[in-house]
Amino acid sequence: MALTPPGKVASMRLSNRFSLIISAMIFLTAVAPFPTLAEEIKVGVILPLSGKLARFGEIERDSFLMAVEEINGAGGIHERMIDLIVEDTASRPETGRSAIKKLISEDKVVVVGGGCSSPVTYEAAALAQEEEIPFLVNTASADKITEMGWEYVFRLNPPVSRYPIALTSFLKHVARVRTAAILYEDSHFGRYGLKKFLRMCKKSGFKVVMRRAYETDRVDFKPLLIRLVKKRPATVYLVAHGTETAMIMQQAMELNFNPRLFVWRAPGLTIPESYGFAGPASEYLFSPALWSSNLPYPGAKDFYDKFLERFNTAPDYHGAEAYAAMHVIADALNRAKPLTPEAVRESLADTNMMTVFGPVRFISYGKKAQQNVPPTLLLQKIGGRLEVVWPERVATKKYVCPVPKWSER
Repeated sequence: MALTPPGKVASMRLSNRFSLIISAMIFLTAVAPFPTLAEEIKVGVILPLSGKLARFGEIERDSFLMAVEEINGAGGIHERMIDLIVEDTASRPETGRSAIKKLISEDKVVVVGGGCSSPVTYEAAALAQEEEIPFLVNTASADKITEMGWEYVFRLNPPVSRYPIALTSFLKHVARVRTAAILYEDSHFGRYGLKKFLRMCKKSGFKVVMRRAYETDRVDFKPLLIRLVKKRPATVYLVAHGTETAMIMQQAMELNFNPRLFVWRAPGLTIPESYGFAGPASEYLFSPALWSSNLPYPGAKDFYDKFLERFNTAPDYHGAEAYAAMHVIADALNRAKPLTPEAVRESLADTNMMTVFGPVRFISYGKKAQQNVPPTLLLQKIGGRLEVVWPERVATKKYVCPVPKWSER
């Protein structure tokens, strides 16, 4: 029998050990596709960075990135950095589904955030549930997103059915109005706002004494306002852009038209931090909203100031939701053991924390599951500043209602 030289035996042993190591590495990669100790933690985000919602998507992307920079700068998650991978949905459902599929299949993320448009987010959420990857929705508001029994889908922001709560309770229990009139832009935005307010009036028992659409390029609102004067509504609800709202308020002042309150429904509930566009005529104007930088939430004003300084634009509620969502995800990652999608899902389900967007705790109620329930707000311009006036538990100023007559201001 041929003998193998001693040197060759040693070489074969080393080769066998190396083969075993390689085989073990291949096996571990096959059975554990999620982060190992030395790797960064991959977090996916889907947002509309092109298409009709690109403006909001960019605000949310920048807010996510700000939060990740802060988290990584503070040491990351157990000294492991977060690798944020942002995919563009182009504001289209099919693109959104492809985007989240890439994040799950190719990038091997352990959790996904984002979700702006409801139709896009619904499709993405269905796939996240199918692939068993936790998805924290931060903006999309369609009720059905958290009504499907999807255990891997969570939502930070309130569903659209809760948007009118602050305004409705204020009109019923504080202003005690019984009649309302509606002026709305003759556009998809205007008709959508009209439909929502009419539904609220019917449910609350408010009588709508007049509703009128106006052309998008209209500048003279006095004929409409004169007709309103004759109807004597307690509330005038404006579904309008800022420029038209400024003209309506200025002309109402010139006509000395004095309802108990004016309420402005801005596009997308995106409210500027000041009503300076209408000057003194916008004093005491009310607006329903989802967030304001002067809310008594830790870090809210600081986030707003840093974002404004860095990007030269206001983050509004879109930015606050995205920034808060990233911190909620980081909190869940920090508590997850091991760092797998299932463990992250369990950590998200146990979330109970305060953010710049308010308290976050995912609960079930009615048909909803894993839904956060932050308060919706009513803002009012008082003393030239935009203040939160309702609900009282988060108010920054006492409301003024009924508003003073123009001649008394």
